Amino acid sequence: MRSLAALIGLLAALSAGGTLAAEPAGRTPKPVVETATAGTQCVAPPEVMRRSHMDFLKHQRDDTVHGGIRGAKYSLKGCIDCHASPKTGSVAKAETNFCVSCHSYAAVKIDCFGCHASKPAEAVAQKEPK
Repeated sequence: MRSLAALIGLLAALSAGGTLAAEPAGRTPKPVVETATAGTQCVAPPEVMRRSHMDFLKHQRDDTVHGGIRGAKYSLKGCIDCHASPKTGSVAKAETNFCVSCHSYAAVKIDCFGCHASKPAEAVAQKEPK
């Protein structure tokens, strides 16, 4: 079932004219992703994060909501602090921003930012009235 969803997502991304990198003939184009903040080390290797980040975030969400545990290894805040675009200051504002680029490619709706800020706390604090 997951592979069917991935195929549908791929077809939707290609037909929507999403932001995709050029690939050699016969290869599926990959999304264009802005790099993380220089000098930072991710909490897990990229191949693990690509496959399991949603599970890590759900588990962390449960720990935070039910146990009050904040700032743990897989916090959404930690992801945003490292992966916010230097151009937009966000992970979800433009097509090349970290979260949007891959989720558009896979045709997966992200609803995190309906409640959570998509910018690091410093950027959000600067915009708030004092």
